[in-house]
Amino acid sequence: MASTLHSPHIPVREEWLARGAEPPLEPALPIVDPHHHLWDRPGDRYLFDDLLRDTRGGHDIRGTVFVTCRSMFRADGPEAMRAVGETEFVNGVAAQSASGLYGPLRACQGIVGFADLTLGERVAPVLEAHLCAAPERFRGIRNNTAFHPDPGIQTNPIKPREGLLADPTFLRGAGLLPRYGLTLDVWAYHTQLAEVEALARALPDLTVILDHLGGPIGIGPFAGRREEVFGVWRAAMRRLAALPNLRVKLGGLGMALSGFRFHEAATPPGSVELAAAWAPYIETCIALFGAHRCMFESNFSVDKGMFGYSACWNAFKRIAAAASDDEKAALFAGTAIETYRLPPHLGRPRAATQEPLA
Repeated sequence: MASTLHSPHIPVREEWLARGAEPPLEPALPIVDPHHHLWDRPGDRYLFDDLLRDTRGGHDIRGTVFVTCRSMFRADGPEAMRAVGETEFVNGVAAQSASGLYGPLRACQGIVGFADLTLGERVAPVLEAHLCAAPERFRGIRNNTAFHPDPGIQTNPIKPREGLLADPTFLRGAGLLPRYGLTLDVWAYHTQLAEVEALARALPDLTVILDHLGGPIGIGPFAGRREEVFGVWRAAMRRLAALPNLRVKLGGLGMALSGFRFHEAATPPGSVELAAAWAPYIETCIALFGAHRCMFESNFSVDKGMFGYSACWNAFKRIAAAASDDEKAALFAGTAIETYRLPPHLGRPRAATQEPLA
């Protein structure tokens, strides 16, 4: 059950974050945040009200995509079906947001849930149950796959077993996703990118979304080796970029995994400082994959322990300052809309549409 999980992430300190508040850059730019979580864990809660507070900083956050985090799994029933409870919960939040009573944000317009793909072909009823629970919003699956043998490298409350991405039954389960119009989000560290490449090559009809810039590690045995890790990571990302079914989420560097230590300062980092630290990774991905295969993500509230929501999006805007209008439209909303099949009007400037945001 989610209530028994303990977060491995940097604790959020609202008073500390308040010291670094900054106004939004380009406030009229439409944004779809394609990666955030909602959960209620011991000493760590991030629910709809918390998301609303973060998204009301002046950026034009039009919609979001929820990504599974073992939140509100069912306590009873068949083990394989318990994750459907998370989809039911999130679809309820999406319906609450769609009422318009809480402002223009349309939260959880897309839902990425959990289904154990190592069930192989037997995962089909689970996928169908998710789609039944949220037929207008369920868009994909993510499993717990980020693994490194070092015990200090862990970004999920439950550490997965090694080699999951290469497991034949996992591949058979993932191979069913295109049949249902579903995508596969993959959270993997830079040491696993060869496995991601093999998976994407084996399943060319499956859209694979690589989360968090492919997880360059900056802690444990990789601490103090940023330049070396960057070279290895970049070479792996170049190979992935050759595969047309790959998409990349640009974010996730607020986890302790990254080796950045902004959370240790007396005041939170501003967007200038964040942009300088992140630009090498983000600019590399955009150059390799192109803007139409990349999407900025907040990864909140995981990354919130290191910086605020507004500063995060300001940093992205600073990095993308030289991009064309078309590239910005893709990076901040369009790629997410296309990848997760979200309502197109979420990416249009408000002055350009009179459509309701439901």
